[in-house]
Amino acid sequence: MEEAVIVRAKRTPVYKKNSRLGGLSVQELLIPLFQNVAGDLTDYIDDVLISNAVTPGGNVARLAALAAGFPESIPGMTIDRQCSGGLDAVRLAAAFIESGMGECYLVGGAESPSTVTRPRARFSPEVIGDPEMPAAAENVARALHISRTEQDEYTVRTYERAWQAYRTEFFQKEIVPVAGCSVDEAFLRRRPIARLVRRASPLETGGTVTAANSCGMHDGAAVLLIMSRRLARRLSLKPVLTINAGTVVGFSPLYPAIGPIKAINSLLEKQGMNLDHVAHVEIIEAFAVKIIASLKQLRLPEAKVNRHGGSLTLGHPYSASGIILIVHLFYEALFSPFSYAIAASGSGGGLGAALLIRNQ
Repeated sequence: MEEAVIVRAKRTPVYKKNSRLGGLSVQELLIPLFQNVAGDLTDYIDDVLISNAVTPGGNVARLAALAAGFPESIPGMTIDRQCSGGLDAVRLAAAFIESGMGECYLVGGAESPSTVTRPRARFSPEVIGDPEMPAAAENVARALHISRTEQDEYTVRTYERAWQAYRTEFFQKEIVPVAGCSVDEAFLRRRPIARLVRRASPLETGGTVTAANSCGMHDGAAVLLIMSRRLARRLSLKPVLTINAGTVVGFSPLYPAIGPIKAINSLLEKQGMNLDHVAHVEIIEAFAVKIIASLKQLRLPEAKVNRHGGSLTLGHPYSASGIILIVHLFYEALFSPFSYAIAASGSGGGLGAALLIRNQ
């Protein structure tokens, strides 16, 4: 079976909704990434797979490919599995390569909530319940007895990790400038984060989830070039990461923050592995409670998780966030080799996704 490898990875900076990227559509966020990551290899691309959750509709993968000047012969497919969509786009590309159905895919995720005015779609029918994401996070906090203090303290720690990564220029290697922006908005000024989390009001009366220990709505995109190891060898391109396995799971839509727990357990069980085999775990930080639940239920050392911070600091452009996790792992692998890593997410509707990735 042919192996799927990642040879290039880039992202845009991430900005809050209605901030400096607010005037750009999803395809406009993707165009510079497509051009940078594909480069002179468009003749080899079998398809463009883009995850997107909140557009006005249509096939933005195809639209962005044409707008980027790609040959009309390259198709495009847009995938929506909410925040898990980016990881699933990677899983799909790997499956195509492993089965022999294709050899090279441009894969990514992009969101521009700034340009979307429609209300969010339903994640679950009324008979089950369709909570807003903060309320769903609060469900998990109550069920697992996770306090606000734990959530606030984790938020401060991940913020400090992100700032340390920024000071060492880790993120700068990942970014393709867009609209004159070359730095994540989070790092334009340092905030007194400990004071902010202490002062933030709960989003529900008597609750523990606050705006400070939750992510906001953000614009951004990220793209990978995934191909067969055979094609990479033929083109003299260095594989950096190998996609070993992936899984997606479903569970109660009332508790989406447990998605990483369900997905990681399923992935490891199928592979006959445990977390001792894994050096790095990247999980989308939509809420601090999601990470704390994962740490507790998986008995996962925090030193392995989101070593450069995550969405609580950088921001969470929904479908792009899973791809951003892999971009982080790509540059970690270039400069600090590891064995195996996992990228995982949970998303609205009661879904979880996880990928097992091997370093070269």
